[in-house]
Amino acid sequence: MTLIFRITAFLEGISYLLLLGVGVPLKYLANDDSWVKGLGMPHGILFVGYLVFALVIKDEQKWTTKEFLLVGLASVVPFGTFWVEKKYLKK
Repeated sequence: MTLIFRITAFLEGISYLLLLGVGVPLKYLANDDSWVKGLGMPHGILFVGYLVFALVIKDEQKWTTKEFLLVGLASVVPFGTFWVEKKYLKK
């Protein structure tokens, strides 16, 4: 299950960076919201999947409540999911 969480966390992080780094600037600078529309739904699905898988592996990883909340909060911070992978996932 941890491998699935790692993959989901990576993809969620990439989709968030693309949404913030490509989609939002194009929406406001070029009046083109197609990127936001195209990236928004996949990112939303990955975001929910990240949170669900975090809940599923919480006991396996022996996260405290504080660590679990930090893992969840990291999903709304750019590069946060990459930090979680390095700091909180036991190899």
